[in-house]
Amino acid sequence: MTAQYWCELAWLGGSGAADGVVITVDGDRIAEVRAGVPACPPGTVPLAGLTLPALANAHSHAFHRALRGRTHAGRGNFWTWRDLMYRVAARLDPDCYYRLARAVFAEMALAGIGIVGEFHYVHHRPGGGNYDDPDAMGAAVVAAARDAGIRLTLLDTLYLHGGLDPARDGGYEPLRPSQARFSDGSADRWADRVEGLASTVTGPMVQVGAAVHSVRAVDPPSIKVAADWANERGAPLHFHASEQPAENQQCLSVHGLTPVDVIAQAAGLGPGTTLVHATHADGRDQAMIGEAGAYCCLCPSTERDLADGTGPSVGLARAGAGLCLGSDSHATVDILSEARTVELDQRAATNDRGVFDVDALASMATSGGYRSLGWPEGGTLEAGALADFVTVGLDSVRMAGADADTALAATIFAATSADVHHLVVGGRTVVRDGRHTTIDVAVDLASAITEVTAP
Repeated sequence: MTAQYWCELAWLGGSGAADGVVITVDGDRIAEVRAGVPACPPGTVPLAGLTLPALANAHSHAFHRALRGRTHAGRGNFWTWRDLMYRVAARLDPDCYYRLARAVFAEMALAGIGIVGEFHYVHHRPGGGNYDDPDAMGAAVVAAARDAGIRLTLLDTLYLHGGLDPARDGGYEPLRPSQARFSDGSADRWADRVEGLASTVTGPMVQVGAAVHSVRAVDPPSIKVAADWANERGAPLHFHASEQPAENQQCLSVHGLTPVDVIAQAAGLGPGTTLVHATHADGRDQAMIGEAGAYCCLCPSTERDLADGTGPSVGLARAGAGLCLGSDSHATVDILSEARTVELDQRAATNDRGVFDVDALASMATSGGYRSLGWPEGGTLEAGALADFVTVGLDSVRMAGADADTALAATIFAATSADVHHLVVGGRTVVRDGRHTTIDVAVDLASAITEVTAP
């Protein structure tokens, strides 16, 4: 099916926007992009505002959305937050997880997100036994993304241990009861299960990649099994890494290496790798990441919320690492906010402005995430690219006064998810006039969250 869209303004690269851009879509691809068209041609869909490639959310735990407002007040840290998160994880089954994830992914669509990387580790029944279909939980996530209308990379996660403990023989704690449902028992059993999942769900809107939860939860030989699985298939490979100082200290005590070094020595660091957070990666770590051509996914709203710290985004970029963004625990779902926070955190830390150019921030929010998630043909507006694009309105009080020269900067530094007017994913309209085309998102979110948090 062919369709045409006339964009009042469109970001085609650089710091400004082009006027009067016609995007021709054929099926799920962009067939042509033509600028300098002063008025909307007959039969063409008008998109008022600034049109960009769809935003990419490279790191998500969909069920964490149920914690919003329930873990943010009072004192604590990552570790106290984690205990509350486990309580919600214990309530999930395939049916309620489908309903929750579908509503969360629809919230992402309203925020202009066309693709999500779901870091998926709730695999089995509470206590660790398999469902009749051992991939029932993963299949629920795939169905949720399909029905919400967004693209998915399901990052099926290996999780084997309860944490690092230098006092224990071998250096690893056994799984806690609250973690048992995350584990397949061994890396080989994980690989067998994820191979079956990938063979059944991969398609035009879905890829299956691999994830290693962390060096806290996976030993080096098992990391290598996951890395080999991903490398043999050209699949993305994601890790939580150096999120907390305690993680680094424990890793040094057990392995004599930083988490990044453990990953590298287990053959897990390469151009298909994304390290999530890397908040406490030191200069040597940053150099290794850059030399490997790997990505780092920054999640500033979560890193702030959990008091994790501010990551070395400048050092990573200078070392050659690719950067992308994620909403992670969904304290908020707003990739535009994540992008500006990367820059604003650096301004606060360095007393210097413009550490990242506005087009670099826009690329983190779009093409960086698509590439990290294994869709290099996405995240741009050009012929042959995936027909995934978002239009941000210029008619709100936040955006009033923006023009072609300033629209991109205004979008990155002032717009919010509420300014998203239109979203097309795979050539299909998912959001129109600020509303999801098939889902009452607020109602469905409220219902699904109540289901998993009720006493």
